[in-house]
Amino acid sequence: MVSFADAFPPIALGALDGRYRTAVAPLVDHLSEGALNRERVRVEIEWLIHLTSNGIVPGVRALTPDEQAPLRAVVDDFGQESINELAEIERETAHDVKAVEYFLKRRLVTIIGEPENGLTGMSELIHFGCTSEDINNLSYALMIKGAVEQVWLPRATALVEAISTMARNLRDVPLLAHTHGQPATPTTMGKELAVLAFRLKRQLARVGRAEYVGKFNGATGTYGAHVAALPDANWPAISQAFVESLELQWNPLTTQIESHDWQAELYSDMARFNRILHNLCTDVWTYISMGYFAQVRGQGTVGSSTMPHKVNPIRFENAEANLEVSNALLDVLATTLVQSRMQRDLTDSSMQRNIGTAFGHSLLAIDNAGRGLAGLDAVPAAMAAELDSNWEVLGEPIQSVMRALGAQGVPGMENPYERLKELTRGRRITGDDLREFVRGLGLPADVEARFLAMTPQTYVGLAPLLVDYLG
Repeated sequence: MVSFADAFPPIALGALDGRYRTAVAPLVDHLSEGALNRERVRVEIEWLIHLTSNGIVPGVRALTPDEQAPLRAVVDDFGQESINELAEIERETAHDVKAVEYFLKRRLVTIIGEPENGLTGMSELIHFGCTSEDINNLSYALMIKGAVEQVWLPRATALVEAISTMARNLRDVPLLAHTHGQPATPTTMGKELAVLAFRLKRQLARVGRAEYVGKFNGATGTYGAHVAALPDANWPAISQAFVESLELQWNPLTTQIESHDWQAELYSDMARFNRILHNLCTDVWTYISMGYFAQVRGQGTVGSSTMPHKVNPIRFENAEANLEVSNALLDVLATTLVQSRMQRDLTDSSMQRNIGTAFGHSLLAIDNAGRGLAGLDAVPAAMAAELDSNWEVLGEPIQSVMRALGAQGVPGMENPYERLKELTRGRRITGDDLREFVRGLGLPADVEARFLAMTPQTYVGLAPLLVDYLG
């Protein structure tokens, strides 16, 4: 058998880097190994600039704007050539962050021209006072922040807006509701979609308020090496200023690692969004199976390999599967990252390498759900037909009115629930059956007229108006 292991370009082991690469490609710029190294380079460069610009190390001059610009360009130009060079260095160091330090020392000599212009010691300020986790925790925070704010949140927001638009368009289309799978009080399709859109919006708001937290305090969170080297510096203030310069929130109290609580909070909110979206997918799948939505088949697409009439709801099924994979990863990330043995262990390092996969499956599900919804046409006639077959649902408003009238002293309104139960439970009734029953109740004329005119299609309460709460 031919082996694919040595194929070039490499044949993807996972679906996200193979079959679904196009849908998740934007995440590669934020959550890949290359992105991690780029952000490590960014943090190291910004720390060097911060140290020199603020006169923290006595006798070391500030880098000029003409020196800072090409240093920052190392981040902007970070691509395959840089990735390859870092990999070569790491083969010697067997340490990924140390490889970044050596990589930058090479760049600093090239940019500043050491030692010709008297800056022999400048390169030693790269990674000064840092443990690897100082660099890594800030790098991951920047990566995740970028992935959420620039990719996941815009895509998720666009999907929720599409659902909201559907809800508004279908706000007045009556629908037979089902509780426990049984016919229940009618609603509208728009209101049911609005419920899901509203729930999703709440989770998006929570994700939008996420905190991205970082620490920069040395090997055990004590600034030990910093104070030993420069005892007169205000290291907590320096650390806070540096972390906040990266537009992250500063954590003043940590062990060797940043505690990752903020990540757990973010992943829990994302997982909740995923679960609500999963609920939408299963509901819409059911509506399709009931004929409430028709799927608009694209030109040339195949619904079934053997049954020409079929158009399968594959977008929603695909979304469900990917949401479940994403949530499995988000859940284990959230529970594992908040735990560490004493100062630290390496479980968080291995675990965080799966963040991109968790985001990728969620993004893929969002893409599938959006494409699935875009391929639907509502079928109001099918919804109306089922409503017309379930006149018994009007038993609820009739017995409610009888209760109210009985409480006001109107005679003949006794045992309304039991009387409607006898009429409706376990059997189908027609409009004529119900109207005959209403005429025999002795209701006030105006109330009787109202119920004689009522149909399952008109018994939707305030459902259309409730859609407006979407804003």
